[in-house]
Amino acid sequence: MFKKLSKKKVMDALETVIHPKTGTSVVTAGAISDVSVKDGEVFVTLQIDQGTAGIMEGVRKKCDEAVGKLSGVKSVRTVMTAHSSAANGAAAPKTSTQNQAPKKTGFGHGKRPPPTPEPIEGIKRIIAVASGKGGVGKSTTSINLAAAFSALGWKVGVFDCDIYGPSVQRMLGEGAKPEFTAEDMIRPVTRHGMKAMSMGYLVPEGRATVWRGPMVIGAVQQLLNGVAWTEDGDLDVLIVDLPPGTGDAQLTLVQTVPLTGVIIVSTPQDIALIDARKAYDMFIKTETPILGMIENMSTFICPSCGESTDIFGHGGAKETAAEKDIPFLGEIPLHLDIRTHADDGTPIVIAQPDGEHAKRYMDIARELKKGLMG
Repeated sequence: MFKKLSKKKVMDALETVIHPKTGTSVVTAGAISDVSVKDGEVFVTLQIDQGTAGIMEGVRKKCDEAVGKLSGVKSVRTVMTAHSSAANGAAAPKTSTQNQAPKKTGFGHGKRPPPTPEPIEGIKRIIAVASGKGGVGKSTTSINLAAAFSALGWKVGVFDCDIYGPSVQRMLGEGAKPEFTAEDMIRPVTRHGMKAMSMGYLVPEGRATVWRGPMVIGAVQQLLNGVAWTEDGDLDVLIVDLPPGTGDAQLTLVQTVPLTGVIIVSTPQDIALIDARKAYDMFIKTETPILGMIENMSTFICPSCGESTDIFGHGGAKETAAEKDIPFLGEIPLHLDIRTHADDGTPIVIAQPDGEHAKRYMDIARELKKGLMG
C-alpha cells in the first residue's frame, strides 16, 4: 500500500498550499526545505522567517492537510524551522556610516554581541547536560537525573536538544506523539510523570535529519519557545540534553535562555576528558554557570560476579574537576542494568528505585537540588 507514495507526490500535493507572502505555492516559494517519506510516514520541513511563526502556523496545518489526503499516507508531520535574516543572506540596511570602519564590540570586528537570553515563562530552572564527546552516556545521565528530580518532588521537563541524533524519546519509552494546543503550541509528551520533547517524536525513526546550521538554530528555538511546557502548571526544572561538541545547538541554547547551570559528563579516559575540557572552555567563554562534573562509566561492574574493573581508567573526571575548580558531583558505574533499562524506555531510577545505581543518581540530584534552592 505504502510503496505507491513518493516524494514527488508529496511535493505535488504541497503545490496546492499557497505561501501568504509570495502568493505562490510553498514549493515555488522555496519554503519546503526537506521532505522524507518512509513506510507511509511523511515528514515535511517548512522554512519560515523569524517572527512569522504565528502567520505560518496556518500554512503548516494546510501542508499537513494537503499531504494527508494522499493515498498511502499513514501519518504526516510538518515542522517549521526559522532562519535568521543573516542566515538567509539578507542585505544589511544602508546607513550613512556604512563605509566607516566597524567598531570593536568585544565579539570581533564589526560583529554584534549575542542576543540577551530571555527566560521561558513558568520554567523556574533550566539545567543543561553536556559533553564534549559523544558516546559517554550523557543522554542516559540526563534522563536519570530528570527522573531523580521528579522522585524528589520537582515537576520536571526534558528537552532533547540533539537535532541530528535524538535519543530521549527512546530512553523515556515510546508513547503518544506531540499534539498542538488551541494556541498552536506543541504539547509535549508526558512520560513517567515528566514532560518531554525531542526531534525524535517528530521525525520517523531511522530517518537522518540533514540540516545546515541555521535550520538547527531555528529548530532549537522553536522547540524551546514553541512548546507548551507549562500548560498544566509551572516546571521546577527543565533538563536539556545537549548534543556532543560545541556547535550551533549549544551556542543557540546559551544565547536563547538563561541557564541555571550546566553539568558536564565524561568518562574517565584521557580522550574523553580532552573534549570535556573543550566543553568547559566554551561554557566559561559564554559565561554559563557550571554546576559540576559527573564521571560516567567510572568502573565496569560485572553483572555475573559483581567484580569491578576500571576498563576506562578511574578518577579522571574527578581530577579534571579539581583542576578546573568546579564541583565533582559523583561517579556512575558502567552496568548492564543501566543500559538495558534506558533502551527499554524506563530509566533505572524508575525501574529499580531502591537499587545501588538509582541511589547514585538520587544522591547527585539531591545535592544539586539543595544547592539550587539554597
